[in-house]
Amino acid sequence: MESSYSEQFKKIVIPEMKKMFGYHNEMAVPKIEKVVLNVGIGRMLNKASNKEAILQKVSEQLALISGQKPSIRPARKSIASFKIRKGMPVGLKVTLRGKRMEDFIYKFINIVLPRIRDFWGIPLSNIDEQGNLNYGIKEHLVFPEISREQDIVPFGVEVTFVTTTKDRKKAIALYRLLGFPLKNKEEK
Repeated sequence: MESSYSEQFKKIVIPEMKKMFGYHNEMAVPKIEKVVLNVGIGRMLNKASNKEAILQKVSEQLALISGQKPSIRPARKSIASFKIRKGMPVGLKVTLRGKRMEDFIYKFINIVLPRIRDFWGIPLSNIDEQGNLNYGIKEHLVFPEISREQDIVPFGVEVTFVTTTKDRKKAIALYRLLGFPLKNKEEK
């Protein structure tokens, strides 16, 4: 069975993008290549006494959200003013592709975004010149897999949608056709 993302891509996105931008080949139509989830944990670990337990909890929560185990990202160099040493864990990262990516996109658009407080659409300024969409979620509690009853440390998640296009206009059209709730006007 095909997911709703790939179904929607074949039935709606490909014909519309061909019409709008004059693509002759279906393979030339831009698509979302991968979704990257990032969590910064350096500040959390600096304040905590039980660093391993917090790292384990945050890693488990991110694995629940994404459906795959995150990789621990170490610091590349020491920064004394931030109390960071080279090799110390400062972040967690998950890269989703294929079926997991498609399921995450569906969940992000239809479940997560409506649960965000005071959400009025994704600003167009979140799309960079290469066509990648970056969106920061302040608290991971908006994901349906996370139970509020557990003793959890709230953390933010940065979600990046990477496209195969390198043109911002085409990327905006792609996101709109896929159902991303983008705002109509550019904010200043």
